[in-house]
Amino acid sequence: MHFPSIFVSHGAPSLLLEPEQPAHQFLQELGADLGRPTAIVVISAHWEAATPTLTTAPRLETIHDFSGFDPALYAWRYAPRGAVAVSAWAHALLETAGFHPQVDPSRGIDHGAWVPLALMYPAADVPVAQLSVQSQHGPAHHQSLGQALRPLREEGVLILASGSLTHNLRAAFRWTPGEPTPPTVSAFSAWVADTLTGDQPGSLLDYEAQAPDAYWNHPTPEHFLPLFVAWGAGTPGVRPRRVHTSVTWGALAMDAYVFA
Repeated sequence: MHFPSIFVSHGAPSLLLEPEQPAHQFLQELGADLGRPTAIVVISAHWEAATPTLTTAPRLETIHDFSGFDPALYAWRYAPRGAVAVSAWAHALLETAGFHPQVDPSRGIDHGAWVPLALMYPAADVPVAQLSVQSQHGPAHHQSLGQALRPLREEGVLILASGSLTHNLRAAFRWTPGEPTPPTVSAFSAWVADTLTGDQPGSLLDYEAQAPDAYWNHPTPEHFLPLFVAWGAGTPGVRPRRVHTSVTWGALAMDAYVFA
């Protein structure tokens, strides 16, 4: 079974409790559309490490790495089995590609991973391994990570990159329901879609200089970097598809892409 690599925007943890949100509905349908993978490797914006690091715990306990949200979210548990063998395989692939990966035998699963997974695979019956991002490195580094991990897809492993197409939290926290989406968000989202699915996708690697309002949409890069891992893991020469676009909290674009 050949699985794609996918980039999803996870938004705020409250997405789990908001069935009226288009992104909530999309993620619920996505798991059913994909079917059940043999395992999932999740690259989450909420795990930053100096070197690529993989979880190796036999079960990934739920990390509630947020504050100020509905108490129901702190009671939520999503604790899948650890994909230990897949983590070891990913480690070997990264070493072969010239990286210096590490392992973390005790880390659980953060909300950047379990929020989308709880909607996609609510039974938590698919083994999961997490991989960190390295925010001190740029898009090309993360694209290379994805390229190294591409062989996992051939054995039915889903590579799921979880971040946010835009991530200006200050603007999101100031947003009042009913206000329109800032044009800076719409322009950035459109530029990414046109670039990634167009004739010169390589321009995305230079998004900080070429994308409209890049710094406004990503004051820090960690929520955009997972996109490059999913892109790198895609099949060369096959154009990605934007399979969802919406906005939550006024400034968080929830776009998702499939890389076949």
